[in-house]
Amino acid sequence: MAVDAVTDVAGIRVGHATRVGGGWLTGTTVVLAPEGGAVGAVDVRGGGPGTKETDALDPRNVVRRVEAVVLTGGSAYGLDAASGVMAWLEERGRGVRVGPEPGHVVPVVPAACVFDLGRGGDFRARPDAGTGRAAVEAAAASEAGAPVAEGCVGAGTGAAAGVLKGGVGTASVRLGSGGTVGALVVVNSAGSVVDPETGVLYGELGRGRVEWPPDQVHEAARRRMAEAAAAFAPPPLNTTLAVVATDVALSKAQAQKLAGVAHDGIARAVRPVHLLNDGDTVFALSTGALALDEADPLALNEVLAAGADTVTRAIVRAVRAAEPVAGAGGAWPSYRELYG
Repeated sequence: MAVDAVTDVAGIRVGHATRVGGGWLTGTTVVLAPEGGAVGAVDVRGGGPGTKETDALDPRNVVRRVEAVVLTGGSAYGLDAASGVMAWLEERGRGVRVGPEPGHVVPVVPAACVFDLGRGGDFRARPDAGTGRAAVEAAAASEAGAPVAEGCVGAGTGAAAGVLKGGVGTASVRLGSGGTVGALVVVNSAGSVVDPETGVLYGELGRGRVEWPPDQVHEAARRRMAEAAAAFAPPPLNTTLAVVATDVALSKAQAQKLAGVAHDGIARAVRPVHLLNDGDTVFALSTGALALDEADPLALNEVLAAGADTVTRAIVRAVRAAEPVAGAGGAWPSYRELYG
């Protein structure tokens, strides 16, 4: 049964490791591919990305499949979390075979980070290899097709969406051709997710009938957001990360196109986007269970459109699931707290 999550793509599992309290407000999320890996690609649009192993995903390069994608807090320091995921995969002989023994492998684990340093109060409280191992173990222990925790968990624990609390969200869609496309997003944007004139989430505009908040609710929310912005001025360093997965068989070049078009889903829900102080990055994964109709030169369009749509919906879900946070590192009201 579908759960409207990236895990609706058969074989994809998600695990979170979350650290809160004692100066901590951060975590790591791992999207684990099935045994044998998945075709992977990436598209980076932000001007200040923090990434690992993204060059390996270039269609011109030799790596064909990746074992997992790591999304993590901690800025560039948090990329250490990928080492824990690599160690876990190595112990299971998963990765690119580079020697005669089964254990002679190098797991390919692309990673990207969001800036959340100091948001729990301690600048040095950030994910490490142990956090990454905990997240991949959680992914491996989950059931096939399991629901994915959303909101202030994993890499979204310390995330902010403008002056609001950000977080993790996910969504999926079944294609008319029978395939599935799913997305998981970490919303930590410098731009706003809310239309200032109406209080409606940008990601919900143009998606059918939208119920606008009452004027008095919107005015009260605007005052709260202005107060939050005035009381705390965090460093203008942010990033929105996404993983878009499908069971449709794609080449690396086609997967890269999917990652690129999926950025449109961010642009619909966050304004402005892809700034110099953002690190906006989208990964694409293809498990290859369902063949693409090679006789139709436009068959990929259905997958591309679904990728952007699921990213937008995942952003809306992340913001709606987030809970308010107030502590030594700052205070972020949540959209649900302000608008219900």
